[in-house]
Amino acid sequence: MCSINLEKLIQECCHQNITAQAQVYQLFSGKLFALCLKYSRNYQDAEDTLQDSFLTIFKKMPQYQNKGSFEGWMKRITINTALQKYREKSPLQLVAEVSNEEIEEDVVLETENISVETLLKLIQNLPDRYRLVFNLYVLDNYSHKEIATLLKITEGTSKSNLSRAKQILKKEMELHLTKVQNA
Repeated sequence: MCSINLEKLIQECCHQNITAQAQVYQLFSGKLFALCLKYSRNYQDAEDTLQDSFLTIFKKMPQYQNKGSFEGWMKRITINTALQKYREKSPLQLVAEVSNEEIEEDVVLETENISVETLLKLIQNLPDRYRLVFNLYVLDNYSHKEIATLLKITEGTSKSNLSRAKQILKKEMELHLTKVQNA
């Protein structure tokens, strides 16, 4: 889509134009829903998060200054909405910080033999505290410092939660592959 058309759509959305809002929704809901799925426990939670995200996006659209990617701006709102939903549901019980010697930074996840769908399900099954840190760090390229700020934890806790998430995922992936091979 031409940036002038997108700028016009954004302007129309700022004026509460429902047709423009529907077009923005159609253009970006697929990508944002995929993002919601990464941060949600299930499909229904992801749908709720997407809906809440678009409500916030349309409400805050007049604040968008056409600096940087509009899609990136919407993704940030969507991630923040997902994180806020978890904060409201129940306080995140994050693992206490461990020493740097205990953190296994070199856990390698071999994903070539696992479908994206299966991998997403395994990620969704991670405990919330691990799934959020894993998604923020691995899939959305946040730094441990940014994660610590977002989740109100220390950088060390972020690192240890990431390490534990990778360990759990590696074990679950190996278990899945064993089941597939034995079937």
